[in-house]
Parts: sequence; structure tokens; C-alpha cells
Amino acid sequence: MSKIKVGLMTFSDGRSFVHNDLLKVNRDFEGRLRSSLEATGEIEVMTAEEVVWKPSIAKREAIRLNALGAEITIFNYAVWSFPHFSVIASRFAPGPFLLFGNINPRFPGMVGMLASAGSLDHDGTTNKRIWGDVAQPAVLKDMMAYIRAASARKRLTGMRYGLFGGRPMGMYTAVPNVDLWNSLFGVDIEHIDQYEIVRRSEEVPEDKVIRARKWLESRVKKIHYDGKQLTPEKLEKQIRSYYVVKAIIHDEELDFIGIKAQPELTNNFVTMDVTEAFMNDPYDWDGNHEPVVCATEADSDAALTMQTLKMISRSPVLFADVRHYDEEFDVLDLCNSGSHATYFAGKSYVPEENLDKVEFYPESFYFPAGGASVRHIAAPGDVTIARLMRKNGRYWMAIIPAQFVDLGSKAEEKARESQVEWPHAFARLKVPIGEFLSTYGSNHCHAVYGDYVKELINFCNISGIDYLVYE
Repeated sequence: MSKIKVGLMTFSDGRSFVHNDLLKVNRDFEGRLRSSLEATGEIEVMTAEEVVWKPSIAKREAIRLNALGAEITIFNYAVWSFPHFSVIASRFAPGPFLLFGNINPRFPGMVGMLASAGSLDHDGTTNKRIWGDVAQPAVLKDMMAYIRAASARKRLTGMRYGLFGGRPMGMYTAVPNVDLWNSLFGVDIEHIDQYEIVRRSEEVPEDKVIRARKWLESRVKKIHYDGKQLTPEKLEKQIRSYYVVKAIIHDEELDFIGIKAQPELTNNFVTMDVTEAFMNDPYDWDGNHEPVVCATEADSDAALTMQTLKMISRSPVLFADVRHYDEEFDVLDLCNSGSHATYFAGKSYVPEENLDKVEFYPESFYFPAGGASVRHIAAPGDVTIARLMRKNGRYWMAIIPAQFVDLGSKAEEKARESQVEWPHAFARLKVPIGEFLSTYGSNHCHAVYGDYVKELINFCNISGIDYLVYE
């Protein structure tokens, strides 16, 4: 993913003699902030050419940052600054706005930040305030949490979601509200008939398909061909489907997608498990690629959640059913036939390090058309689980800090108790299972490795939606 473009404006005193005396102080603090942000490797900082000490400079520099494509603007305060400069800049600079107050006790920088923040509050301009020494990890972490969230929210605007098919198996929770998506997030929805996958699959060159199958056969731990549900020909049909979906994404300029599959494709053509897994992966048999969020069962709020998690974490995202609670180990078995990227098998960006833990099983009786189920058990690690949901027509987000745990020799036994053919992630939550099940509003959930709770809280605040943290 491309770096986040962050605008940086430093504000000063409106009296020329004060501004000139403090110019070096302002530039020093500005330089420290810029260096710390760029050292993360995630951010490209676009600094205003002048420290703002006149209304005309506030307007000019804000317009310049907007023209350069900044996604968020940091208002930087190290000394007292006239608050109306920040208000003027907020009219032209790209929001959301992060107001940062440096530790500088010799000068009233905190006073300047609070006076500016209060002025922005008066007219309803959304802003986030952070204060401290950016060299301190906790301070930088808070800044990055807001920057990632603001960028994710900004990048959603103008994106296109490709919806293959309609509502799956009667699930209201999987159906998108076109108007709400547009008004809240600025996302356009393109409807695509699943027949396009069937129709175009025969157009994929034979040599590409055979090469892909052989690549999988040489790297996957085991492909359980059974001569019926899973054959080389059915696997090739799944590979063809993957190539068709990739082509449609390119042709229709889609950013993320959902595929219904059930029951039309899973009854009469082939399952989409291979397509969904390798779309969400950072690689395929043709090389590395940026993961393209692909939600199974055309669960559109799942896709929207996954796209948000992907942009915040810059990593692949897992899709799963909340399948079963195992009392013995106090874990949820997160299990679904589609959308578990193979990345989660080994938590690696090197395909071989994941695929040697992956098996392709014949699809179960649920899917008479057959094909391969991409099966593995997710590697252990801290994760953030999330889900955008609706209640009484309003969005809210469930935010769930958790762990994927290693059950050791018991993992296979537990997998066989539920669905041996499907991938599993054993998640231990920080709240009692009763509290979770009594309030969670979907059968699906989505996860990334790492702690992104603050990022998601910021995302919800910026978007004006409610949230609940399960901890």
C-alpha cells in the first residue's frame, strides 16, 4: 500500500517580532515531529513552506497541502499561536485534523493548542488532540493510531465495491444499504451477475491454468484428490474462476469485492474458496500482489469491515463464521469455508512458509458442485477482531481484542469435531462468552494480527458511528 500523505502546519504568534524570535524554536519542534513520523516507514510528510503567523499564510499553505494530496493535516503547536489561524487553515486544509501540542514549558504551546481546539469545537470542526514528546513511543503510537484511522476513512471515499450476486441464504446481515454506504463512507457499489464468472471461465488460457495447478501441487502440504468432489479438473475450474474475478476487478475498477457463491455456484459450478483465499492473500502463483479484500457469501458489511482493517493494518484480513465455543479451552472456533487467506497459516509473506501448513480438502456435502476447500489452522498471535453492523438502521462497530491460540495436539481433534475440511482460527476473547454472544450482531467476524483497537475507535469517531470494545 502507498504511504499515507500527511500535511503538517506549524502555528505561531501573530506579532512579527515574537514570530521571528521563535522561528527556530518552531522549526526545531516541527523537524522532530516530521522525522519521527517518517521513521515509521508508513508516512510521507508534506510540510507547509512557512510557519503560519498571518491569515494569508494559513489559507495559502492549507490550499497548497490540499493540492499536494494530503489525506490528513496535523496542526503543530510549540508556542502560543493565534487561534484564528487554525480556524482559517481548517477551511482549506484536508481534514481530519490532529492537533499536536509539544512539551515546551518555556512557551505556552499548550495554551495555543487548547485555544485553537476550542475555537474549532465552536464551529463543529472534527479534531483530535494529542500532547507530549513525539520521541516517546506511547505518544507516537497514539498519533499513528489516529493517522491510520483518518487515512482509512479518507481512502474509503470514492472506492468501488464489487458485489457478485445478491443476498445469500436469506442473510439480512450480508446485504448492503447503498444509500447509507454512500452517505457515510462515500463507497460506490457495482452489482455483477455471478454468471460472468461461469461465462468467462472458459476464456482463460489453458497453459496459465495448468501452470497454476502445478504450482499449488508442488507447494501445498497435501491436496486430497478423491476423484469426485476434488479432482484436478475441478481445481483448475477454481483457478479459472480466480483469473476471471481478477479480470473483472481490473475492468470494472473495483477496490474490494464480495461473492455470493451459495447456492448457485456451489451447487452447479464450483466453489469460490480458492478465489477468496488467494484474493485476500499477498501472493498467488503469479507472484506477489496487494491483497484484494474478498468476502464470501457476498457479506458486504464484512467486506467493508475487512477493507477498513486492511487499510489500517496494511496486512491481510481474515473472514470467518463464529462457529462454535469450546468450553474446554475457552476459545471460539472461527471457521468458514471461504476467505481464510493462506497467510494466516504461518503469518508470513513468503508463500512457501504458509502453504506447507495448508491442505486442500474435497468440499463437504454442503457444496455438491465440489472443488477444493483451502484448509489450515491459523498461527497464534495477538489479533484485533472487528465487525461493522447495523441496529435500527444505524451502523456500529464491534471491536474485540483477542488472541489466536495454539491448541497443540488438540487442534486437529477440535477441527474434526466441527468441520475438518474448513480452515480454523481458535480465538480467546477478553470477555465472558455470554457477554459476547448476547450483544454481537452477526454470524461473521473479521481479524488482523496486531493491536488496532485505538485505530478502530478513532475510525468510528471520525465516521460518526458508535462502537463497543469487548474487554
